[in-house]
Amino acid sequence: MKSYKNIVIYYFTGTGNAEKVAYWISEIAAQMEVDAALVNIANIDRLHIDVPDPEALIIFISPVHGFNYPPVMLNFIWRFPRGKNDIALMNTRAGMLIGKFITPGITGVAFFLSALLLKLKGYDFRAMHPVDMPSNWISIHPGLNLNTIRYLHINNKEKVNVFAQRLISGKTSFKALREIVQDILCSPISLLYFCIGRFVFSKSFYASKDCNHCGICVKKCPVKAIIYVDKRPFWTFNCESCMRCMSNCPKKAIETGHGAMIGIMVLNSSVLVGLFYTYFGKFFFDIKDTITGFILETSLFLISLMIWYRLIHYLMRFRFFERIMVFTSLTKYKFWGRRYKALSDKEFIK
Repeated sequence: MKSYKNIVIYYFTGTGNAEKVAYWISEIAAQMEVDAALVNIANIDRLHIDVPDPEALIIFISPVHGFNYPPVMLNFIWRFPRGKNDIALMNTRAGMLIGKFITPGITGVAFFLSALLLKLKGYDFRAMHPVDMPSNWISIHPGLNLNTIRYLHINNKEKVNVFAQRLISGKTSFKALREIVQDILCSPISLLYFCIGRFVFSKSFYASKDCNHCGICVKKCPVKAIIYVDKRPFWTFNCESCMRCMSNCPKKAIETGHGAMIGIMVLNSSVLVGLFYTYFGKFFFDIKDTITGFILETSLFLISLMIWYRLIHYLMRFRFFERIMVFTSLTKYKFWGRRYKALSDKEFIK
């Protein structure tokens, strides 16, 4: 059984879950007198990646977005240099709580696609391990309360510590393979999210009148997806929906435009697609159920989404319209819009 003298942990994090797991592993490594290097991939040159120590155990940790690793982590793995190191894949996925039962998230294709890429580069796998950290995606569901967050932190720290001890000691752990059936069933959703969903969510964020132009959202975006347009934050298609901007805004001025998203769906389905099928009926009906038709409709939708979002961004300067946007956003309301950031160890043991 092989043990390791040093490990390198590459992680991507939005609200701190993956970073927290990386830190917990590094604590166990220190107790076992193993050197651990933590690398936040948002802070390094991802085009020219340094070759790691050939004897090091390499761990990749990332949240799951749309049942897959987000593009920033996938691109990092794609560009990762060839090697013979042992590899562990981990993810932080949307954990929830019912009573004392932690409802697990779904990994989807995150491990399988990444494992294929790394296997082709020559690496060997020692673990595929999910961690059900608190879900931060308040665009989709109500934010978790503090007691739930603390419970999930305490529970997961214990599990991660046990996993880290086994892994660093040279043992394998392929817990994720127990869920292979549900992960395969979710693969079509992963594809749809990658092709369409992530772009929709990127255009769902806006800054309300409470924004004081501090620039924290722009400066701290890990993929530099937020820019200033008309002196206000503007989310580009590069957004990973990691929720860091929303969770770090000191004024809680960043909201999800639920009303605006309903508007673009209605506009696209009843007007844009309807008009195209009306005026170009025969051609479009011939390709409607083909790959070409899917690509065409997706392209039309994304173009209309881009125009719609730019229009909303412009109209937000008018108070009446801005108020409509705010009050049709679920993240505005206390019962839904609890912002989330991973707790420090001192916070979750209170």
